[in-house]
Amino acid sequence: MHTLVLTGPGGAGASTLAASAAVRAATAGRSTLLLTRQAPPVPGLDDVPGLEVRTVDAAAAVERFWAGTVTPAAASLPQVQLPPASSVTPLPGAADLALFAELGRARADLVVVDAGSPAEATALLALPATLRWWLDRLLPPGARALGALRSVAVSSGAARRGPLDEALALAPQLEALLAADRLADPAGTVVALTVVPRAGTAASLRAATTALGLHGLRPGVVLARVLPEDGPGEWWRARLAEQTAELSALAELAPLHRIPDTATAPADAAALTALLEDVALTDRGALPEPATERLEGSWELGVPLPFAERGGVGLTRWEDDLVVTAAGTRRSLRLDPLLRRCEVTGGRIADPGSVDARLVVSFRPDPQLWPADLLAAVRRTP
Repeated sequence: MHTLVLTGPGGAGASTLAASAAVRAATAGRSTLLLTRQAPPVPGLDDVPGLEVRTVDAAAAVERFWAGTVTPAAASLPQVQLPPASSVTPLPGAADLALFAELGRARADLVVVDAGSPAEATALLALPATLRWWLDRLLPPGARALGALRSVAVSSGAARRGPLDEALALAPQLEALLAADRLADPAGTVVALTVVPRAGTAASLRAATTALGLHGLRPGVVLARVLPEDGPGEWWRARLAEQTAELSALAELAPLHRIPDTATAPADAAALTALLEDVALTDRGALPEPATERLEGSWELGVPLPFAERGGVGLTRWEDDLVVTAAGTRRSLRLDPLLRRCEVTGGRIADPGSVDARLVVSFRPDPQLWPADLLAAVRRTP
């Protein structure tokens, strides 16, 4: 594990437990970076040996990008009046992009990410594939080759720099950002779900688990803040019954650890460390890769989608991509060379509603793309 992502509904303690995990790793001797969207819940964490804390400010990141990239590029567009960096309003998603860029700059052995809500965490984890998809569509390899040729022509004085060159210059920046992606290997990324076990919590996190699964990840651990069992009164007994029922359902998502809820927040680094003192943060994070199975004259592609239900998954084929929509997120899966030469004949959810649920897509050879003799051989071979 080299990236630990903590996420949970508002008020579940993701920020506090992210700080706890970072402090514990640093005090154990690992160089650790804590990335967060807000100020850490305990001051003075920068004084912990081996720990660096970075608070990601989307507005500041956009200002730096505007001043360093957009404003210089505007020199070739004198007819366009651009606002100064201090007046630029960040676009939706800028915070995710800023956090992703900081991840790429990280050099620590372990990066702990306070990723916010499950929806925000999923958006962050989906960002590399999304950026790659848009880069390949807006600036395909041919356009990027043109950019390289244009750069040579401009530097030699054979051509004048113009708006097209400024647009093409963004491609190397995006490539560099994607090349530094710490999330590219799901096996090195662990997602921890932080929860307060209340009615409906497990159901909402089942959907979040499906969304993570679409991007090749599954929760590695559930950290549940629990009430002590010796509280007085009817209200307390009702809450304990609700808590017990939810804990059973949450344990289906991933190994579950109970974090005793306290009346006051941790006051210092030592108190933070104690929160996760007996918790083993697993390396379990990656789902199996989508796998192709040969049948008689056809193939099936299985895509793991934990807890997916029938009717809750959308599927389309576009050129060489299989586009899957589930639990409010979408991913474009590039088909292997064999399946690109096939037609999609159907799709179904196997083991719906279970941790082993998966999307199964069936294919058959496309007669227009297969030589007649090879097509006949495929149909004859079981």
